[in-house]
Amino acid sequence: MPFIHTHVPEATPAATREAVVQAIHQALVEGIGMPEDELFNMVTGYAPGQFAFSRSFNGVARSDAVVVVEITLRRGRSDAMKRALYAAIAHKLQAMAHVAPADVFIFMHENDYSDWSVGHGRFAMALVQQVGAPG
Repeated sequence: MPFIHTHVPEATPAATREAVVQAIHQALVEGIGMPEDELFNMVTGYAPGQFAFSRSFNGVARSDAVVVVEITLRRGRSDAMKRALYAAIAHKLQAMAHVAPADVFIFMHENDYSDWSVGHGRFAMALVQQVGAPG
């Protein structure tokens, strides 16, 4: 279950924020096989002056409208899968939310099942280890 934290310029309209969420979600579903119902994306707006960034780092010309996508998920994806996922996110953000690919900044945090509780305060690993519902 990936948890996404997306940072957008504060003035981003609600409809665009929703398009950003859906673009990232579709890329995760298609790119890493994430189940459709695993949608957890916290969107935060940042005001001018709250996010300082290089407009030219690594040869990328960025505007004032950088979208930062933090992905936290279980470890285990290959570099090739991550590379394809990042490209898919940038492509879908451009197509669905009109975010310029140069303005997409993505980074990933990886961890294990033991680092999650996804409901009722239960250790997520216990949920993973369940064999099934009693008959």
